[in-house]
Amino acid sequence: MQIASPANPRIKAIRTLRQRHERERSGRFFIEGIRLVAEALQTEAPVETLVVAPSLLRSDFARSLVAQAQGAGIPILEVSETVFSSLSQKEGPQGLAAVVRQRWQRLEELQPAPGDYWVALHAAQDPGNIGTILRTADAAGARGVMLLDHCADPHDPNAVRASMGALFSQRLIRASLAEFWRWKEQTGCTVVGTSGAAATDYRSLRYPLPLVLLMGSEREGLSPAQQASCDLTVSIAMRGRSDSLNLAIATALVLYEIFYQRRSSPVPS
Repeated sequence: MQIASPANPRIKAIRTLRQRHERERSGRFFIEGIRLVAEALQTEAPVETLVVAPSLLRSDFARSLVAQAQGAGIPILEVSETVFSSLSQKEGPQGLAAVVRQRWQRLEELQPAPGDYWVALHAAQDPGNIGTILRTADAAGARGVMLLDHCADPHDPNAVRASMGALFSQRLIRASLAEFWRWKEQTGCTVVGTSGAAATDYRSLRYPLPLVLLMGSEREGLSPAQQASCDLTVSIAMRGRSDSLNLAIATALVLYEIFYQRRSSPVPS
């Protein structure tokens, strides 16, 4: 039976997933759009419910995703166009969305392989930056993203959209900075930090793998104590009046240098 009222309890429960405290309480988040739903299904993400507005579906591909979900035994929640619009935060809703269970990996269970590289973000506050970094990490061959201390939520709608589906292929770890340093000592994994004061240009360093690229917050970067705890620090040269780069852009520059080096000298996985 199609749900036609935005006040339906199931619809109201989905709408609360816009709020971080409800996402954290329930361990669920909401995605919408054909591309994101396709990525979730293709990567076998734990989709709990597919939300479908049949009158909004315009493509055969979208309809094939509904059939795929049905074949996988995923519950289908059919709603009217009005109800779907009440859930949507996009212009021109596509009639396809899903409720997905979050997946986190425990830091203490992580044993980096010889060719692995990860990104760790300390106190990053912009969900869009986190989503963009997830997308870049996926494209550059990183294994995942570690969120240390009080970071923005990677399941925030802005982060989910910016990730363009990379949220489902990248591993996510949540830990404190103190836990991260203990893990580093236990595993011997190299930690590379960034600082405008570092003497080594990011393109001149030969990056040892496995490693973690540690990036600081948007406003403050890495503190002097955090830089001192890194095995290596690198800088990104700049001209002009700007004294810093956007966090996602700075992360992308260093990640792609690691990617190009690994591609030219592959490390057995």
